[in-house]
Amino acid sequence: MKETPLVDMTKNDDRRLRSPFPGRLPEYLLPKRSKQYEEEYHEETACHRPGYGDGPEPGSLCFQARRQHQAQHTKSTDNTTKATEPKTTDAAKTDVTIELWTYPVGNWGNEAEVAKLTDAFTAETGIKVKVEYLAYADGDDKINAALTAGKAPDLVLEGPERLVANWGAAGYMVDLKDMLDDTDRKEILPACLTACTATDGSVYEYPLVMTAHCMAINLDAFKEAGADQYVDLTTRTWTTENFVKAVAALNEKFGGNVAAVFCGGQGGDQGTRALVNNLYGGTYTNAEHTAYTWDDANNVKALELLKSMDGINFDAAMQGGDEIAMFYQEVLKMAFCWNIAQQLNPNMADTGVGKTMNGQEIAIMAFPSENGAPQLCGGIWGFGIFNNGDEARIEAAKQFIRWMADSEHTVDAVKTANFFAARTSAEGTDLSGIWADNETMNEYQVLMPYLGDYYNVTKGWAQARTSWWNMLQKVGEGADIKESLTTYAAEANAAAKG
Repeated sequence: MKETPLVDMTKNDDRRLRSPFPGRLPEYLLPKRSKQYEEEYHEETACHRPGYGDGPEPGSLCFQARRQHQAQHTKSTDNTTKATEPKTTDAAKTDVTIELWTYPVGNWGNEAEVAKLTDAFTAETGIKVKVEYLAYADGDDKINAALTAGKAPDLVLEGPERLVANWGAAGYMVDLKDMLDDTDRKEILPACLTACTATDGSVYEYPLVMTAHCMAINLDAFKEAGADQYVDLTTRTWTTENFVKAVAALNEKFGGNVAAVFCGGQGGDQGTRALVNNLYGGTYTNAEHTAYTWDDANNVKALELLKSMDGINFDAAMQGGDEIAMFYQEVLKMAFCWNIAQQLNPNMADTGVGKTMNGQEIAIMAFPSENGAPQLCGGIWGFGIFNNGDEARIEAAKQFIRWMADSEHTVDAVKTANFFAARTSAEGTDLSGIWADNETMNEYQVLMPYLGDYYNVTKGWAQARTSWWNMLQKVGEGADIKESLTTYAAEANAAAKG
C-alpha cells in the first residue's frame, strides 16, 4: 500500500481568506464592537471561510461557530436526482455513482448551489454524484485518511499545490492529458495549463477557474489624507515611490496603523510574499521551481523599507484573516491580503459589495512595484481524479469534468465559483464576457494581465511557508534582515531538496 503523503497542507491555503481572529490580537488593534456584531461576525466568517491560520481558540465564539458549521456542512450529501430520460452513456449503463469532494472554492462549498449543477449533470447523463464538502481546516486530513484506507473519492476540486505537487506527485491521481486535444490546449490559459501539469508532462488537474490575489485600500481614507493622488485607479497600479508617499500621508492624517505586515502563521501569506517581492522586483522561487530565492538583494531592500516606515507594523500575533477584519473595521487603511471573494462577499461588514462596515469605499490595487509593472500571485482551481482502479468510475468522473469544465454548462460552473474562467471558450461557448453584467467582476478583471509565476508547486512548499512567516517574525523583532532571509531561505531549500 502506498504511504499517505507527508505534506501537511491543512493550514496552508494560499488564496481564500478564511478564519479571522485565530488567536488573541494585540490591544492596539482591538476594535470597539458590540456583542451582537461579535456574534454575527464570528458566525459568518469563521464558518464560511475556514482554512487560514491555526484556528480559533477553544471555547471562543469563533471556535463554537466553526464547530457548528462543520457539523452542518462537512457531511456527505447525495445529489442524486434521477433523470426521466437520461442520455445513454457507458457510465450510465452500469448505474455508476461517483463521489466528489470539494473544498470551499466560492460557492462550490455551498450545498444548494452545487446541487443545481450536479442535479443537471445527473439529469443529462444518468450518472449520480455524491458530494462531500470539505473545510480547509481538516480537508487534507480527511483525504489522506481516505487514501490510506483505499477509500478515496473519485473527484476532488482544489488547486495544483494539492492535486499536482502533493497527491499527483505521490502517484494517487489519474493523468488527464488524454482529455486535452489541440483545441483544449489553445483555449485553456497557458498559465493555468502549466500549473496543472507535472514536470513529467502528466496533467493531474483539469482547470476550471482562476483569479489574482491583490491588495485593497480604503479609498475614502486615501482621499481624506490626500493620498489618492498616488494611485492609478484606471490600471490599479502604483509605484514603490508613490506607495511610500501614500503611507506617509495616511500616517500623518490618522496616526499609525496604516497597514500591518502580518506574520502569525501561514494565513494569507501570499499577501506578504507579493508585497515583499514586488517592491523592488524580488522573487520567491526560481523559474524552474526547484529552489527558493527570497534571500536575494531585492527582497532584503524591500524588507528594510517596510521596517523603516512609520505606520506599517510587523505583528507576530496577526494572520491574514485578522488583517482583513481590521481593514473592514477601518482600523487599518489598507490590506495586503485580498481577492475577489472578499470584494464580493463582505462577510465582515454586511454593508454591501466593496464597502467597509461603516460604508467607506474599498478599492482593489495591485501591489506597488518599482517600475509600475506588478507580478501578482494567482489562484487556480480545478478537478482531479483519484485512481481507484475502477475504469467505469474513472470514465464517469471524466464525463463530469467535461460537463463542468468544457461544455455549454461551464458558464454556470465558473459563476458558481465566483472567479474567472481558466479558458477562453468551451465547446463553442465564449467565456470571455460571462461577467459583463457584473460591475465588480469587470473592475477586478483589470488585474488579470498582471498574473505572475505560479510558484506554489515548488517542492518543500509547506515548510517554506512556515519558514517565511518565522522569518517575518524575526525581522519584526529587530533581527538582521539579510541574515534572517538567508537562514530561513536555507530551511526552505533544505525541504525542497528533501
